Parts: sequence; C-alpha cells; structure tokens
Amino acid sequence: YETVEYSPVMVVKKDGSRQQFDIDKVRRGIMKAIEKRAVSMAVVDKLVSEVQKSVLNSLEQEVSSTHIGELVMDGLKQVDEVAYVRYASVHRQFKDINSLLNEIEELVKLKESLNNKK
Repeated sequence: YETVEYSPVMVVKKDGSRQQFDIDKVRRGIMKAIEKRAVSMAVVDKLVSEVQKSVLNSLEQEVSSTHIGELVMDGLKQVDEVAYVRYASVHRQFKDINSLLNEIEELVKLKESLNNKK
C-alpha cells in the first residue's frame, strides 16, 4: 500500500520559537473571544474550518502566528464585532487605550463603508 507522507505545518511564534500547528488552539482562542456572545457553534466550526483550510492549503511548511491571527480576526470581523475586538486586543497586544480606540475606529469605518455600498 502507498500512503501519503504527512509533513506537519509549523507555526513560527513572535519570539521565533516553533511549534506544530494545532487547530484546537485556534478554536480555544475563538471560543474565548465569543464568550457570552450570540455566536452559534456552527459559525465557530465554519470559521475554524476556514482557518485550517487556509493554513493547510498554503502548502507552506511554516506559517507565522501573526498570519493565523489575522485569518481569525478577518473571520471574527464578519461574525461579531465585540469578539473581533476581544481577539484583536490579545493578538495585537495593544500597548495603550489609544491603540485599542484606533482599532475600533477602523472597524467602525469599515462597517460604515460596507453599509454605504448596500
């Protein structure tokens, strides 16, 4: 029998360390962000699946944790704005309240531009 040889995708963290890609870790981060929000598990599963598909389909052996975080934030931005800000505040490690406010202002501008297109 022939078998497909599996080569794990490694995640390069901000400090330069590497660890194997773990989709459960992505799911846990999303679950923390949506805590006490009206987001269904079906939506969470779809987002997790999209992130996993994007990482694995890139055919790269290494992917940055920043890239994975951006994929999650892009998905959360469409799902729930509060969850997006929660996730972004951890992922982007805002240094002060102004950094957080700037991110919220960008989100408001994006929402307004999307509403104007309708």
